[in-house]
Amino acid sequence: MTSIAGSLQRIPKVALFAAAALIQFALLAVMIIDRVQILRDGAEIALQTRPVDPRDLLRGDYVRLAYDISEVPSGPLQDQPAGARNPIVFVKLTPDRDGLYKAVSVHAKAVPVTSPEVLIRGRVTYGTNCGPDSRAFCTALRINYNLERYFVPEGEGLKLEQARDRRKLTVVAAVTPSGRAAIKRLLVDGKPAYEEPWF
Repeated sequence: MTSIAGSLQRIPKVALFAAAALIQFALLAVMIIDRVQILRDGAEIALQTRPVDPRDLLRGDYVRLAYDISEVPSGPLQDQPAGARNPIVFVKLTPDRDGLYKAVSVHAKAVPVTSPEVLIRGRVTYGTNCGPDSRAFCTALRINYNLERYFVPEGEGLKLEQARDRRKLTVVAAVTPSGRAAIKRLLVDGKPAYEEPWF
């Protein structure tokens, strides 16, 4: 241990700062590349937004979003052990006749899907406190998909909130085969309103 400390003391401080900066840059690059991969390669799906509790409207410069797929019946997961307080689940989605994706089923593990179905990964935020020991899946689950916030230019959130509350706001998300998702664009009355840049 003392030999490692001695070795570190012999390295010039400039080199240590450069190494720390390089590590931070590499971590940032990995996050950016991951997001670009989702937006570039993910299958596009359209999701209908729904009104959000008015006490949680715009905070700062982002709009809170909820979806019809945010609350789903647990189906065969009901009364099964959740395994964690906020477990990861996979929701199978399929498009309706309007092209909006709806939840078909929810699963504890990834399951095969056939096109145009999509499997999206989410985290249960409510609905894992049922059963005799309060650790099983309930009848209905509330799920977050990492699509619940969209950052907007300052002062432009109100019109999006109004469109959301009138159910005129649609989100087009990109979903990878592993189920990771990111918002790609927002549509208001079916017309593009915001496009998410890759960088």
